[in-house]
Amino acid sequence: MKLITLNTWGARIRKPFIDFIKKYQDTDIFCFQEVYDKSGEIMGEEYPEVNHDLFTELSELLPNYKGFFRPALQGVYGIAIFIKKDYPVLEEGEILIHARNQEGTINDGHHDRNLQWIKFHWGEQVLTVLNVHGLWNGKGKMDTPERITQSKIIRECMNNIVGSKILCGDFNLNPGTESVKIVEDGMRNLIKDYSIPSTRTSIYYSKPGKTEKFADYIFTSPDISVKDFKVLPEEVSDHAALFLEV
Repeated sequence: MKLITLNTWGARIRKPFIDFIKKYQDTDIFCFQEVYDKSGEIMGEEYPEVNHDLFTELSELLPNYKGFFRPALQGVYGIAIFIKKDYPVLEEGEILIHARNQEGTINDGHHDRNLQWIKFHWGEQVLTVLNVHGLWNGKGKMDTPERITQSKIIRECMNNIVGSKILCGDFNLNPGTESVKIVEDGMRNLIKDYSIPSTRTSIYYSKPGKTEKFADYIFTSPDISVKDFKVLPEEVSDHAALFLEV
């Protein structure tokens, strides 16, 4: 089974992004962050550069997949999972991992943050995949009380899952933070295990500092045998796409 997680950056890198999706259609599961759905009327003037119908267009680009969109802001901006129709989905849902500041916007990052999960048959096993876009505060990716709380909620959610699990997404966290340690407890942190030097792209992400070049992670439960894990070379966002084969 193959999985890709990617913060789409609103698919503002239009043609390369579409080419990327077409190229990797042998992937079984896509986990996306920064997905817009019919958001033009609400956000079009403020964010003209993004694809405001991204979820719809992804659904058209991925006709052999079932898509699940879970908004985190104003019902039009959030995260999404696409899974091949070959996999019988048993359950799908979300939990709130950060409660919104009532003045929250995309720019300040303090809108609701959710964790999306999908449970399905994987051969003779049941596998749960969890997709996250963690809190961003515009002040770096170190620990804050809100991020610690967020990680504890994620940890509790995983503790309640029976069987194999994969947790992935854009956590907006540096390696070595207590927030990451809470999440990785009892899981394999593949970014650490594979000594990945960065999860940001070289063309579209220009902020200085070594630790600032991390945001995205994949964690797997110890019972999952990892066949391949890598950062994909295509630069279609300010985040790199992470590839996992198990």
